[in-house]
This record gives sequence, structure tokens and C-alpha cells, in this order.
Amino acid sequence: MKLEQIFHQDFRDRKVFIRMEIRKYQKAQVNKPVSSFQVVYNKHVLTLDDLATLYGENWLNDQVINMYGELIVDAVPDKVHFFNSFFYKQLQTKGYNGVKRWTKKVDLFSKALLLIPIHLEIHWSLLTVDLPNRKICLYDSQGIHFNSCVQNILRYLKTEAGERNRPTFLEGWKAFATTCIPQQKNDSDCGVFVLQYCKCLALGRPFQFSQKDMPEVRKLIYRELCECKLME
Repeated sequence: MKLEQIFHQDFRDRKVFIRMEIRKYQKAQVNKPVSSFQVVYNKHVLTLDDLATLYGENWLNDQVINMYGELIVDAVPDKVHFFNSFFYKQLQTKGYNGVKRWTKKVDLFSKALLLIPIHLEIHWSLLTVDLPNRKICLYDSQGIHFNSCVQNILRYLKTEAGERNRPTFLEGWKAFATTCIPQQKNDSDCGVFVLQYCKCLALGRPFQFSQKDMPEVRKLIYRELCECKLME
């Protein structure tokens, strides 16, 4: 036995005991609770698995997108509304009635900027609404134009304006697909680009980042989420 070689003792009369101890150890490892580390912010809870999506070239998940969006809103609460990442999918599948209650406590038309993350299959994009200027813009880090998304949001806004008795928002809308914005050079950083677009637009900053900055941007987002506040 390996133990006999290590301890220079005869363990033949203790084999049953040793096997029992090994089984107890193996069972304890199986039943050992996973790490209880969590980041809790308002109604958001991030686990280590959620934060791990910020490592390397992993795809960001909804939990990371949504909590970061709330950090942005809380940095400029009177100016910006960030829609939960599940909003658009619900709108797409169930129509206006499926999302009607999502803004019952928010006066959308008092905001300057709406941020709407769009997750289609395996790609993140961003739709923004400039309410004072009746302008809808699409920001996509691969230059893809999702015209159907723009039209769905336009219909939503007009319906919402009718429901809220805001007739001035029923007409005069314009839609744009933005160009000359930072673009990703891989297949995994679209979510990171979306969060950077959101942050810069909400805080009124220029887009001064590119693909080469993504490793550091991921680290910064990680720190911001863990400390529950935006940083420079």
C-alpha cells in the first residue's frame, strides 16, 4: 500500500477503517456547499458564476447586463431609464400588453434617454431613445442593422404615449443606425461594448475605447459591479 511506503507501518489490519474514512471524505466533498459569495444591489444578485462571464472572452449574461444598467441609472436617475434585458424579448413575443406593467412606476417621457439592450440569439445590441428629439438609434458593435427591432420599439413608444396621454410623442419620430462607433474584432465582446455604449451615452462621454481596451474594460466592469458604483 502507498500508506505503508509513506509511514513505514503495516496498515493491513486497518484497511476497513481507512476505506470508511476515505468514503466519508469523498461524501463530504460532494455535499460541500458551493461558495456563498454574492454581490447584492437592490433587487440584483450576482454570483461568482455571473461575474465569471467577465473573464477572458466569455459572453456576458443577463444578470451582469441588468445590474450594470441599474448602476448607470442610479448615477443619473433623473435622466436615464434602463430597460431590463428581458424587456425586448417579452415585447417581441407578447406585444405591448406583455410589457405594459413594466413601466407603471416610471414616467418614461420625463427622461432624456432610454437604454434598451437587445439580445438576439448570441449577440447583444443596444437601442437608445432620445426622447426630447424623438430619435431612436441603434448601436451595434458588428455593424448589423436590426430594422425590425427599431420598428418594434417605435410601435411600443407610440402605444405607451397613447396609454399615458402624451400626444406630443405620437409623431415626429426618426430612426438612425449609428456608424463610426467602436467595433468588436471577435465574437465574444458584444455585451461589453453594449455596456460601454450605455455608460458613455448616459454620462455624456465620447466613445474613447476600442477592441484592444476590452480586457481592461472587463476588469473595470468587474470592480464596478463588486463595489456597486461606476468608476472613471
